Amino acid sequence: MREVVIKALLVDPSNNSPVVLLKDRKSQRALPIWIGDAEAISIAFGLQSEDFPRPLTHALMKEMLEDLRASVERVVIKEVKDGTYFASIFVKDAQGGLLEFDARPSDSLALSLRAGCPIFIADAVFDAAAIESPFAEEDEFQEFVEEDLDLKEFRRRRGEGSAKNN
Repeated sequence: MREVVIKALLVDPSNNSPVVLLKDRKSQRALPIWIGDAEAISIAFGLQSEDFPRPLTHALMKEMLEDLRASVERVVIKEVKDGTYFASIFVKDAQGGLLEFDARPSDSLALSLRAGCPIFIADAVFDAAAIESPFAEEDEFQEFVEEDLDLKEFRRRRGEGSAKNN
């Protein structure tokens, strides 16, 4: 298992689909995941620590969990099948028990931003799908994302065909 952070929210120019870029905390590798428009909006608001006047789904989920005295402990992207990623949200209940909920990675990421919990990716998933990036410093990473990241080429190399919302 490796811990990652949401490093960027991009748009794939080949099909105008949102892509979230998850960067490994301990290496220079990153994992792009194509997501839906609604989840991209929720992730964007979470990254900016902004809220809608009325709670969006992920903010509502967090409020409900808090009112039930439960908390999101972590999210894990655990596998990929036929180009579709699968994740789990781990919630600690009021009695201290740990519950696992099957979820789409995009929903898991949006909730993790609001809950402030860590994000993990199974090693097998990361090793199979992550891309190497030619950056060593934070500024170089930002430049890579803005100027050099070719999502079209990554998708061609991965043989994923059309993007699947996760």
